[in-house]
Order: sequence, then C-alpha cells, then structure tokens
Amino acid sequence: MTILLSRTQLALFFILLCPVNIIGLWWAVGSPLVMDPNSICRKTKRLAGKQAELCQTQPEIVHEVAKGAKLGVRECQYQFRFRRWNCTSQNKYFGKILQQDIRETAFVYAITAAGVTHAVTQACSMGELLQCGCEATRSRAPPRPASFSTTTSVEGVKWEWGGCGDDVEFGYEKSKQFMDAKRKKGKSDIRTLIDLHNNEAGRLAVRNYMRTECKCHGLSGSCTLRTCWKKMPHFREVGDRLLERFNGASKVMGGNDGKTLIPVGQNIKPPDKQDLIYSAESPDFCSPNRKTGSLGTRGRMCNSTAMDVSGCDLLCCGRGYRDETVVFEENCLCRFHWCCVVQCKKCSVRKELSLCH
Repeated sequence: MTILLSRTQLALFFILLCPVNIIGLWWAVGSPLVMDPNSICRKTKRLAGKQAELCQTQPEIVHEVAKGAKLGVRECQYQFRFRRWNCTSQNKYFGKILQQDIRETAFVYAITAAGVTHAVTQACSMGELLQCGCEATRSRAPPRPASFSTTTSVEGVKWEWGGCGDDVEFGYEKSKQFMDAKRKKGKSDIRTLIDLHNNEAGRLAVRNYMRTECKCHGLSGSCTLRTCWKKMPHFREVGDRLLERFNGASKVMGGNDGKTLIPVGQNIKPPDKQDLIYSAESPDFCSPNRKTGSLGTRGRMCNSTAMDVSGCDLLCCGRGYRDETVVFEENCLCRFHWCCVVQCKKCSVRKELSLCH
C-alpha cells in the first residue's frame, strides 16, 4: 500500500527529521502524517544501524512502531487536554518542545517509548508479526490473583500457564532499538542521559505492571485447574501512571564525570528508573512563543468552577474569561431497525462555554 504525500506533509516530515534522535520522526509518523512502512524507510535516509536493518528486513515491525507513536500522541493529548500545554503536535511548536529538557519533553519521550512497546507487544499477541507470538509457556506456578478470595481453598487446584500471554520482552526490545538508536550511553551529554532515562521510564511503565489473568476449568464451575497468562496494562493506565511521574518529576544536573545525573537540591533522593527527569524549568505556556513552543491559552475552553489545572484562573493565566452560548446539533433518539440500520434524529443542544481571554 502506497500513500501519496502532499508537499506540506513532506516538508513537515523532513523538518521533524532534524533532531538527532528518532522521536521527532515517529511523532511525524503519528500525527499528522500517516505513511506505510515502505514510505517511511525510503524517505528516512538518516536511519542507520539497527533501524535501517529493520526497515530493510522487517517493515511490518516498522509499521507497528509507527502505530505505537500514534498511540503515544493520542494518550499525551488526552492526559494534557486540560493543561496550558495540551500536547499539540503542530510542527512549528512541537519541534521547539523537543529541543528543551523540560518536564513536558520528558513525558513525550516516555509516552512514545511506552506506546511503541505496547503496540509491538499487542501485534505479537494478535498474530500480526511473524517474528513473535504469545509469551513462552512458563513452568512455575503464577502468583495468586487478587480476584480470588483469601478464604478460597487452593488445595488440589492445579496451576498452569496457558492462553496467550503478552510477550512484552519482545516489544520492550524493539522499542529500545528504535527509541535509543541515536543516543549512545556514556557520552558526556546531559540531554542524552536524560532522554535515555525517560525512554526507559516509559518502557518500564508497561513492562513492570503486567497483570496475571486466570480462567478456571472444572465440572459445575469448580476450579480444579486454573490456566493463567500475563497481560499488559491498558494503555490508559500507562498514561495515568506516567502523568503521576510527570507531576513528581525530578530536576537533575550532570555530574562532574559527564556520565551521571544528580538531583538538584538538598536532601533529595536520586530518581529511580521509573521516575521522569528534566534539567530546565518549563515556560508558563500562557502566551504564544515559537521559541519555547508555546501556543498560549487564548480562546481555550476552561472550567469556571474548577480549582485544578483545568480551572479558568490557572488555564487563563489570570487574564480572565468570557462566557459564550453555543448551539449545535447532535444525533439523538436513535433506533435500530432490522436489519441493519440505525436511524437517528437531529437535536439542537445549547451549551455554555467559558473561554480564556
């Protein structure tokens, strides 16, 4: 399948190839560009090493990596929908975010690495890739699932790994191969160390939170045999977890050896592998500024009664807001008619909106 690109799309694609890392490329693939693997590999002459090898020998994996980038874009925009920076993917502004070492950049790297891990692993379980499949059968007994009552007797119950467990290790490795390709560990570059750390935090948000699912077998609903398998967390859970890490992100600076990161401030515990880290303070994102990648918040919808980040006081940066009444049509009173049509009426809906000045 070949998808033709407009001149604007091609220009955006090559603009986002400018960063020395791969993340700009995959966000270009994720939104607004949509390309098949052959187009990606043909246009991206900067790919080298393992990335170029996969393009040549396993384009179907490249396709899943691109789907993972889309997944990351959507989740980032959901998690930041009520914040001053709402994870816009407009190329003129998003490229500036990638050039900084701020909290928002940390989240972008982490959610993209997590998205690639999740998408590739999911493709394995769905049988869409020849290189992988379900997780290999285990010989040890699984942990007791929380869904089973603590009073239930487990005597005589046989344990067995079966079903189709998610092979998260394969997805983890492919994500690492693509996301970390242009970043060499040990190089005396604080940005390199920060980006690698945040990539890993994203992957671990998937790999470290695998859950055990089980199914009982036996006569009359008895549980004489349990078949269990490992499943990934839902990606919304991954996004929620990474947003918590974003809110508690640690500011760091480079050590004297150029190969380590140390927390800024006294008596601060060094961040662990699952924490997000940054080295520069974020702009306030109140006003448009191409240098910082800020679109500003003028015209954004806000919640006039909320006291959190979605509230008009914070989102509008103290400029105030105006109330507007909007009337729009939506489907209503829908009925299913055999077979197989759903017919709806159009209803006018009046909604009160608060918009930032």
